[in-house]
Amino acid sequence: MKVIKTPIQGLLVFQPNIFVDERGYFFESWSKKKYQDLGLDMDFVQDNESFSKKGVLRGLHFQNPPFEQGKLVRVIKGAVLDVAVDIRKDSITYGQHFSVELSGENKKVFWIPPGFAHGFVTLEDDTIFMYKCTKDYNKNSEGSLAWNDADLNIDWKVENPLISEKDMLASGFRDLKSQF
Repeated sequence: MKVIKTPIQGLLVFQPNIFVDERGYFFESWSKKKYQDLGLDMDFVQDNESFSKKGVLRGLHFQNPPFEQGKLVRVIKGAVLDVAVDIRKDSITYGQHFSVELSGENKKVFWIPPGFAHGFVTLEDDTIFMYKCTKDYNKNSEGSLAWNDADLNIDWKVENPLISEKDMLASGFRDLKSQF
């Protein structure tokens, strides 16, 4: 597995070793030992999956302490532009974001530790997005940032994305009182 460091400390992209032959392919999408060997001791308690048509934008979501979540995300089918925003108030990259294209074809895996708002937009129809979480979902702990916040200035690479009502009501970054 190849580890790709990002400009934001803590965010990592992994390119698994993919074994291809005439039958198809095989790869390890998760190995606790391999991640521990990299110094990442992740204990996942919940798996989530979403199915979306092209142009659906979900995010930017996070959960506040003590229910903060780390997420290991990947795409099973289709493609997304995946975005993480640093909301760790003592971080030198506070308010900065990083984006990566994840697809069923490239099989990249993205680690987003607690302290980040996370979202993605689907780039293809019938996209299946999967993520492992380090803590259970807690409605009272959830927070969100406006996907189109001018201060964040995220280029989602789509025009007129499909947004949930909840995401349309998300706060701007300037209004964030980060608990991280």
